[in-house]
Amino acid sequence: QLRLVESGGGLVQPGGSLRLSCTASGGSLDHYTIAWFRQAPGKEREAISAIHDFDGSTYYLNSVKGRFTISRDNAKNTGYLQMNNLKSEDTAVYFCSVAYNLEVLSVTLVTPDQWGDYWGQGTRVFVSS
Repeated sequence: QLRLVESGGGLVQPGGSLRLSCTASGGSLDHYTIAWFRQAPGKEREAISAIHDFDGSTYYLNSVKGRFTISRDNAKNTGYLQMNNLKSEDTAVYFCSVAYNLEVLSVTLVTPDQWGDYWGQGTRVFVSS
């Protein structure tokens, strides 16, 4: 049973950067696709990025392309989301989730609760001046 813990959220000014981490315990992230989701106040949870384990393929929501970078370090059992040039509309609770060996585009085909095998508790990101 994997346990995922996100960290790295906080308050940042527009244009600033944050790096979110998703650290797993209780098992290995090997063979799991890692995805990041976010849920803004009053909105549904949406998938913003995903990374496959075997081929390193990635997915990005259009609104974060060129600003966010997903990565993983299996040796550290951790996934990352580097977020640059943050905007007020990036304010949300960010969640990581993992699913066994799913293609990255699968995050766009099902609802979030249908996708992940395991979820973290979320970390808040607040972008404001």
